[in-house]
Amino acid sequence: MRKELLPGEQVIVVTRPQPRTLIVPALLFVVVPALAAYASAWIVKGGPGKLVPLVTKDWTAWLVAVCVALAAWVLLGYCLPRVLRWHATRYTLTSQRLVARYGMLRRRDQQVSLAAVRNVLIEQSLLQRALRSGNISLDTGHPSSTVVPDVPEAATFRNFVLDAIDGLPPGGTPGAEGMMHHPEGAWPWETREGGRDER
Repeated sequence: MRKELLPGEQVIVVTRPQPRTLIVPALLFVVVPALAAYASAWIVKGGPGKLVPLVTKDWTAWLVAVCVALAAWVLLGYCLPRVLRWHATRYTLTSQRLVARYGMLRRRDQQVSLAAVRNVLIEQSLLQRALRSGNISLDTGHPSSTVVPDVPEAATFRNFVLDAIDGLPPGGTPGAEGMMHHPEGAWPWETREGGRDER
């Protein structure tokens, strides 16, 4: 909600993790129903009875039900949770803070005041480099730095963070230091996914 913005604070960019984690669920979403339909048609045509003579036509409905149940289990038990997890993760960079929000039913919000950030690092695997994503690490001087995983257009996002830090008033931002937890509220602001303005 807008009331969560601090006085004078503006939203710079809102994005989600790089969607490469959805490649396998997307493939399974296409392949599994096709395989289930093919297997069901093969069962209805009497395929199992040709392989195992003990399997009669009385088994047809049960075997088709097993195919449908397996397909539903893969789609609902594997694909859907990963899509929802990706959709429920959002990174919001404002002129004063970086907020990472995770989860829908069980929500976890992580905030870092840009005034406390001493260094901004990008860590990339080979696949992340190919997709131009990366893990943004914010060094705040604490023993463990804050890591925002799999940010799309990582170099552009880092530049946004550095520009926001450069734009902070002298002395930092009162009342926004450290990390806070906000269990309620969505982010209704206009977004620029991966650094590209969608307005």
